[in-house]
Amino acid sequence: MSQTEILPIPDAPSARKIGWGIAALVVAGNMIGSGVYLAPVALASTGSSSLIGWLICGAGAMILAAVFAGLGRFQPDADGLSDFTRRGLGRFIGYQTAIAYWGVCLTGNVAVAIAGTGYLAFFFPVLAEPVPAALSNLALIAITTAAYATGAKVAARLGATTLVIGLLPLVLAIFAGAVAFSGTTFSASWNPSGQPLSGTIPASLVVIFWSFLGLESAAALSKLVRDPARDVGRASVGGVGLALVVYVLASAAVFGVIPAGELAQSTSPFADLAARVFGASVAGLVAACAVIKALGTIAGWTILGGETARSAGEAGYLPRVFGHASRPGHLPLSNPLINGAIMALLIVATIQPTLAGQFGLLIGACTVLTICLYALCCISLFRFSKSVGWRILSVVGLVFAVGAVVAAAPGNVIPAIVLFCVASVGWIWVRKGADHRVDPVLPTL
Repeated sequence: MSQTEILPIPDAPSARKIGWGIAALVVAGNMIGSGVYLAPVALASTGSSSLIGWLICGAGAMILAAVFAGLGRFQPDADGLSDFTRRGLGRFIGYQTAIAYWGVCLTGNVAVAIAGTGYLAFFFPVLAEPVPAALSNLALIAITTAAYATGAKVAARLGATTLVIGLLPLVLAIFAGAVAFSGTTFSASWNPSGQPLSGTIPASLVVIFWSFLGLESAAALSKLVRDPARDVGRASVGGVGLALVVYVLASAAVFGVIPAGELAQSTSPFADLAARVFGASVAGLVAACAVIKALGTIAGWTILGGETARSAGEAGYLPRVFGHASRPGHLPLSNPLINGAIMALLIVATIQPTLAGQFGLLIGACTVLTICLYALCCISLFRFSKSVGWRILSVVGLVFAVGAVVAAAPGNVIPAIVLFCVASVGWIWVRKGADHRVDPVLPTL
């Protein structure tokens, strides 16, 4: 889970354009977020063999980032994922994309809150219990919702100030792994379940790909780099590659120090790693940084969820309580309050015996839904471009996205199907209340 709203990519004057290397850092920063903090626990049943899944997802993420880089070149004025799909596949698909992405923001936000609570449990072990954990999650959502209701700038500043702080747990984890890595521990954790890797690795892809959400920021690179034709592709692939290196090193460090059996019971894997190598004081610092970063990420995604709903309201996709076309850019107080209430319901409805179980349930559904949207964007790129190269890229991205969804557990796919079905019923209301054409219209290219 990323902080794409905290690292915006604005239009830049030609004199202030940047090279592809700096742009790659922007893409990497838009992906490396607090969502990875509980990933080792969610992957404990797969063990250290999950590194194979990281490499597969990294390759797929590079391809999809290149797809979004292409979308940014062909449709530089598009307003996000829903605008890409609306222009490429018609207003009905654009509507579905907007509703689904709103759902992603709310669901993902709850998952990040769970990650934050997991690290709070390092200091207050009672928070590992279902009811206290739920109360903690509700408190984190309430704090950030209140900040957003006060004004987007308050929530944005909260997120921005936590960005660098959140990298510390990963940096210390990599350093700890370099100091205390055990080949024996890593090998013993290779495949804890004993099931064939042909079954466990594909099933882990959805959990792993959660950490790459945010790669769609590559679409805005054409506004940022000096030579879009040359630099956009390099920065997209380079940014994802950098994030992949960080993820692989941090994951290898955890599995090389903590046995998979013990890792499965953890609520704060990177803090536990620091405790084993550096002692309790450093572990406390890691846990504190993780909590602060989680709070910042929640604040950022609260903004993104609210703004997505506001934009959808202005487009007539959602009721006017989220936003209205007569007052573009105005955020009704009802918007953050309703979003906060929905997230609170998600917290209560998805309570599991362990934080890791609830985290895995939410990120699975969230990631599948997002990959479905990425697949629609791949189809849009195919329609936008007449170039054989871009079309091949879009097909490869589509194949990866479809394969990842097919490999996902049914429990992760069903929520996406339900949401798309409910949204389809909602389309009847949108058509009825629209004062302009809502039938799919092919873009003029």
